[in-house]
Amino acid sequence: MKNIAKEKILNNELCLGVGLRQSRTVDIGKIMATSGYDWLFIDMEHNSMDIDIASQISVAAQDAGITPIVRVPDFAHHHATRVLDCGAMGVVFPHVENADIAKKLVSYCLYPPKGHRSMTGVLPQLDFKQQPIADVASIINKNMLIVIMLESPEAIDNVDSIAAVDGVDVILIGTNDLCMEMGIPGDYSNPKVKDAYTKVIEACKKYGKTPGMGGVYNEELMSEYIKMGMRFILSGSDLSFMMQSALQRSNKLRSFLK
Repeated sequence: MKNIAKEKILNNELCLGVGLRQSRTVDIGKIMATSGYDWLFIDMEHNSMDIDIASQISVAAQDAGITPIVRVPDFAHHHATRVLDCGAMGVVFPHVENADIAKKLVSYCLYPPKGHRSMTGVLPQLDFKQQPIADVASIINKNMLIVIMLESPEAIDNVDSIAAVDGVDVILIGTNDLCMEMGIPGDYSNPKVKDAYTKVIEACKKYGKTPGMGGVYNEELMSEYIKMGMRFILSGSDLSFMMQSALQRSNKLRSFLK
């Protein structure tokens, strides 16, 4: 089992992800791996993606050399365990406010003694091979990638205790919702946002976790935040990439007759 995204963050490398809003076919893993991305952000919170499609994309991504990570819609135990049983190599939990919630979510994802995840049968992450249960638990726990999203001022205030939770790998700032909750919608360069980024980066350094960024797509700001220390980057989405390229091409072609 090889979790490329986890290997990257453990080496403090830039780890680039792409959000899936429109894609529903399994070839998207190969497409995005060839395009230079390290992980798929398979989103079940903000679109119509269901667990069946998310699972098929996850299994195909494993052999494509890109890490499938699913954002589940809420804290329900069955959301995390089902996507993991069906092929995901990590889970993104949105709207986490405090360490108690983070501890509970970690326990859903990891097998004993690190958590309380229930053991199933053979797993796609291990090529459906029969192995001793103790070995399965150890391999899966070692390669699990747990991402906690902070999307409110309260969550940012609690980042030190959240980052201290054993089993959390990434603290991902949901910048769009954070700005909304701060009363500064869309103002991603606001000093309040930069202060939040600083707090998260410092907490991650203190506890050996990786700071992540989502919702910021202005290249100058992305550069600034990456230089500050952000490493787990939601780079954009399939929809935004398609629309940007399509708009650029249509504008270019229409310009030929001007």
